Amino acid sequence: MTEKRLLEPGPDHPITITPNPGRIMVKASGQVIADTRRALTLQEASYPAVQYIPREDVDMALLQRTDHASYCPYKGDCSYFSIPAAGDRGANAVWSYEHPHAAVAAIKDHLAFYPDRVDIALE
Repeated sequence: MTEKRLLEPGPDHPITITPNPGRIMVKASGQVIADTRRALTLQEASYPAVQYIPREDVDMALLQRTDHASYCPYKGDCSYFSIPAAGDRGANAVWSYEHPHAAVAAIKDHLAFYPDRVDIALE
């Protein structure tokens, strides 16, 4: 078995996490999945910024944990959830680093959504 690499953010691969004071609403198939003013914006290298929403502001009853998993050497093991009401579009549409590496510990207990699988409104 190959050991997982652990990499630290730095000048060659910066990661910043900042509070987003705006309102973010996530909908799928017309249902509100999340509504928050407490999101964290994670900016990683040159990738598009990702909004991480506290679990307390997500209707977890509308999500279903899946067996899908991935690994990021900068953030850690990633778990996924589907949104059954969204059909195929909702498969593995939500992810979470439940035990993130120390450098990104702020995203623990937060969820992120693929913007091409849900409707995200930013105010």
